[in-house]
Amino acid sequence: MKKTLIFGLLLLASYLADAQKPLRLAVAGVSHGHVPWILNRKDKKDIELVGVAEPDKELSARYAARYKLDPKLFHTDLGRMLDEVKPEAVVAFGSIYQHLAVVEACAPRGIHVMVEKPLSYRLDHAKRMVELAEKNHIYLLTNYETSWYPSIEKAFQLVADSNFVGKLRKVVVHTGHEGPKEIGVGKEFFDWLTDPVQNGGGALIDFGCYGANLMTYFTKGEKPLSVTAITRQFKPEIYPKVDDEATIIVEYPSSQCIIQASWNWPFGRKDMEVYGDKGYIITDNNTDYRLRNRTHPERRTKVSKEALGVYDDPFAYFHDVIRGKIELRPYDLYSPINNLTAVQILDAARQSAKTGKTVTL
Repeated sequence: MKKTLIFGLLLLASYLADAQKPLRLAVAGVSHGHVPWILNRKDKKDIELVGVAEPDKELSARYAARYKLDPKLFHTDLGRMLDEVKPEAVVAFGSIYQHLAVVEACAPRGIHVMVEKPLSYRLDHAKRMVELAEKNHIYLLTNYETSWYPSIEKAFQLVADSNFVGKLRKVVVHTGHEGPKEIGVGKEFFDWLTDPVQNGGGALIDFGCYGANLMTYFTKGEKPLSVTAITRQFKPEIYPKVDDEATIIVEYPSSQCIIQASWNWPFGRKDMEVYGDKGYIITDNNTDYRLRNRTHPERRTKVSKEALGVYDDPFAYFHDVIRGKIELRPYDLYSPINNLTAVQILDAARQSAKTGKTVTL
């Protein structure tokens, strides 16, 4: 009995020590405009940056100088870097098309992966990525800004865990901004973001993915019945190869989602309207929301990340998933199953916009 107790305590001590160790993290690609977040994340102790793979040497040198990073961290070949520095996890900050190649390199090596939204824009790519993750027992996460919003999580709780709005009937998601050029994204980001191969489309992919991800969460993984989409080019002189405006209608057995994605709005916005048969919730931004039902008049309120335990740092979230502090549900915002469904919606939306027909799933 005493030996068993001692052995158990040793195992617990070992587990706690591993849980406290910094996560050995590498970066695949630096052409995404959000990569500075991880390159400049030096004040946190949960992550240790051990390598960066980027074939563009000039771009690597620029980032190394800007963030005072050791040039030896940078490599031109992803596979070679993985074998040399042996990270536990990789975050992908290249084009969306390159996500599959990152998972193909990492999964057989047992390296966890987090990509920037969306998981992919091609259903065949997404299926292959999830298949590789499951086969090799790695985590495959997708990071969305709206996953950090406490207002979104509060709305989900009011829909899923209470009867405040009643039966879910309609969700309207607005996501967009003035346009990549108009907000001043870097050249390397702009080049692939407006490329029909590297990004798969324009506003439809860049912002339509938010609504697909959120609706999958709010329906707890319910599969859609059909997708109808219309895209426009209001600024062909700036975005000649891709759409800059998209409206997507996703039908479910007892509800509907309307996704409005735009590179044309006068101001950036990410907000959502959730309607049930008894009430509604409207998230105005990341913390503020409005709600009303048949027994409660409309009221405005605010919620904090501390109140709900929402992570506003995706790398801390990634760390805690890998260390076993968080257990992902299949429909969670970061989860591969949720994001596989989101890609199915995006893939169907691209097909619908191209053919002018509703796509039945």
